[in-house]
Amino acid sequence: MNTKVLSNRALSVIDQYLHFKFGSAVCSVPYFNNKTVKARAALRPYVGKGSPEEIREEVEGIALKHHIKPDLIADDSLKKLLVDEGIGLDCSGLTYYVLNAESEEAGKGSLSRHISFIHAGGAVGRFMSKLNPEKNIDVATFADPKNSRAVLLKDVQPGDMVVMMGGPEVSERNHILVIHQVEYQNFIPTKMHYSHAVAYSTDGVYGSGIRQGEIEITDPNKSIIEQRWTENGKEGLDNFIFTRAQKSKTEIRRLNWF
Repeated sequence: MNTKVLSNRALSVIDQYLHFKFGSAVCSVPYFNNKTVKARAALRPYVGKGSPEEIREEVEGIALKHHIKPDLIADDSLKKLLVDEGIGLDCSGLTYYVLNAESEEAGKGSLSRHISFIHAGGAVGRFMSKLNPEKNIDVATFADPKNSRAVLLKDVQPGDMVVMMGGPEVSERNHILVIHQVEYQNFIPTKMHYSHAVAYSTDGVYGSGIRQGEIEITDPNKSIIEQRWTENGKEGLDNFIFTRAQKSKTEIRRLNWF
């Protein structure tokens, strides 16, 4: 058996969101949904698109303003502060920063060099999108044929994305997972490990954030939704993201320059 993983740089990006540190406290950066909050003109950490460094800078400013001592803040207090201040990350934001790090580490340059901004109107719109690529890349942008192509399950590799487009209910918006590790047996993939930013109905106000799970490939000749998905110890109908994938057009995609 052999294993392939993303570069250390890309894995570090995931870890900085999954185990966000401030002073002595550690928590997962909460999920942010800009479609709900409608804060497009705000700074990146307040629209679900902030880098770990940008989020940390905002937290440092908030702590200074409110005289919060970093060494005395608890894990749950840090999570509460992020949520109450409207700081978080959405699924496409996580995917952008992880795959941007992977692209740069592979010598292919930043994503903004390659991405076609499908929502940009005209030359001015494309120019503005290039200036703020993080804010202008959503799941549909990643999934567009101009930017990515479908990949067979048997050919999956780290850096691929599991894209879920649409669903029967309005509340089921597009979603994306980024695959950070793949295990193989005789060059055939047997298990994928993914990361994503998500909020579940059971999370309450402060429970959302960056999560990780795995997809055991029981039959590489079948579709991805016919495999065994596990997240937080839950499988089958108890696994929210698996049931979400069943309701959508779900496929594995790879950036065209990867």
